[in-house]
Amino acid sequence: MDASDRETLAKVPALTLGFWTIKILATTLGETGGDAVSMSMDFGYLVSTVIFMAIFVTSVLFQIRAASFRPFLYWATIIASTTVGTTLADYATRSLGIGYTGGSSLLLALLLACLIVWHRALGRVDIGSIDTPKAEFYYWLTIMFSQTLGTALGDWTADTAGLGYLGAAAIFSILLLMVVLSYYFTNISRTGLFWTAFILTRPLGAVAGDFLDKPVLEGGLELSRYTATGVLFAAIIVLIFMLPQRAAKIAH
Repeated sequence: MDASDRETLAKVPALTLGFWTIKILATTLGETGGDAVSMSMDFGYLVSTVIFMAIFVTSVLFQIRAASFRPFLYWATIIASTTVGTTLADYATRSLGIGYTGGSSLLLALLLACLIVWHRALGRVDIGSIDTPKAEFYYWLTIMFSQTLGTALGDWTADTAGLGYLGAAAIFSILLLMVVLSYYFTNISRTGLFWTAFILTRPLGAVAGDFLDKPVLEGGLELSRYTATGVLFAAIIVLIFMLPQRAAKIAH
């Protein structure tokens, strides 16, 4: 690949079926992995958040310094964002006592504020514009807020709304299907649909992760958090090798 080719590629992956498959697995792993550290290891939400935030910030710095798209680095950063999102949301909704409704509302406001600031600063918020360190910074900050919101939203749907893990998973799956249909049959902004789908995959993964490791009496399968996390991690590694991993093109 020559210099001119490199200049046309972003450091984030193209939006393929493989991308969304790995994204859902990563968000599910974020739930089981975050719970494993905060609950099973008994570190608590605050200490676990500090640990995962340090990993996330370090991963983002490596991602920004990378010269091109590196699949394993990218997905490691996504996993770091979803684990910190899990423990941060749990800390906000449980330790701070604002509840799932308050936590979801606060995090939605922060996410929308981040997108607005990003758009005003750079003019665009689509993945085809992720070609500068500043754009990458906004991209990863938005992702972290979306992962955190998704955790709180998943808990709100499953618990506060009383739908349970499977009911919540069905709701988010239907919403994602509506986004897919909108992509193919409407002229709704592709950027808006991307961020909507990106946000919705997180609560889907959150309730799927809870279904795997929560007690049977609470509607889960009560699997080991360590086992579930390990299996999900192995599946992600296999899919990164098996599925096409190409960089998105930068739109000029």
